[in-house]
Amino acid sequence: MRVLAYNRFRESYQQLPRVIQRKVDRQFRRLTENLRHPSLQVKRIKGTAGLWEARVDLHYRMTFEIMGDTIYLRVVGNHDEVLEHP
Repeated sequence: MRVLAYNRFRESYQQLPRVIQRKVDRQFRRLTENLRHPSLQVKRIKGTAGLWEARVDLHYRMTFEIMGDTIYLRVVGNHDEVLEHP
C-alpha cells in the first residue's frame, strides 16, 4: 500500500517531542508493512465513516483513512485530542 500524509499530519508530527517522533516513525513503517501488526492495534473510530486509528504508544495515536490502495495519514498526537478531531 502507498501512504500519503495530509498537511495536518505533517504539522502535528513536527510539534511532537523527538522521542515520540521516533515512535511514530517506527509505527509508520509497521503500518506500511502490515496493517494488522499487533502493536498498532488498528481499529475503526466510532461514529466516523471510514476513519481509523493506530496506536503510537499508550498516550499517542495517529488517524488515517484508506482509499483504494492508499493510506492517507490525517493527524497524530495525544490520544484524547486526536480522537476528538480525527
